[in-house]
Amino acid sequence: MPTPPKRPSRNSTVQEQIKDLILRQGLAPGDPMPTEAELMEHLAISRNSVREALKALQAVGIVEIRHGFGTYVGSMSFGALVDELSFHGRLALAAGTANLADLVDVREALEGSLITQVAAAADQDDLDALRRAAERMRAEAAAGEVSPAADRQFHEALYRPVGNSLMLRLLAAFWDAYNRLSDELPPILEAPEEVAARHWELYEAVAAHDAERARRGITDHFLGIRSRTPRDTATPRPHEEPARRGQRTG
Repeated sequence: MPTPPKRPSRNSTVQEQIKDLILRQGLAPGDPMPTEAELMEHLAISRNSVREALKALQAVGIVEIRHGFGTYVGSMSFGALVDELSFHGRLALAAGTANLADLVDVREALEGSLITQVAAAADQDDLDALRRAAERMRAEAAAGEVSPAADRQFHEALYRPVGNSLMLRLLAAFWDAYNRLSDELPPILEAPEEVAARHWELYEAVAAHDAERARRGITDHFLGIRSRTPRDTATPRPHEEPARRGQRTG
């Protein structure tokens, strides 16, 4: 006899009611929510039920509770995803499994799929912002070390021409998760000048609107990143040569 479907919990039901209320009232991110008292009256539930549901919705970014000011519709955020990815990345490092390498694979797939669009869409303002970011990396490399902030500035500028804010947030989430683990990874094998040069090559490829050159630049960049990333298999990826693995970084 088949097992009957599990009934949703009271808290889950209240969460769905609150989400439905947000949609029916046409509220947008940043808009104030009804007060606790109004939610209690509208949904015919207790204050504790309202508070428990709002805390759960806050945890996934659907609402934002500003103590002393009220509750607001949340803006899209991947903060919870970053926390989960970085935590499981630490577990992967401790266990020697491939989860962390898988994270890098997903990031490469996203960036590799977008770079040809970037090369086609980048206008002069985009190129100016990307050049400034690349020049910052060069200056920091000359001083001895390229900072994570400079690297992030470059990658944000690199994909801004695509104009997809959701994709930019998702890329930033994967970047943040990987960067949180940076201190626990093997040291970078390249000199700072080499790291800056790799990014400068990406800038020049985009500035030339050369999609194939830009795609090769991303592949080269991720060969460098992957050299710091443990993988629990000796089988090389299709585009990697075994003799070169672990010798480069980006």
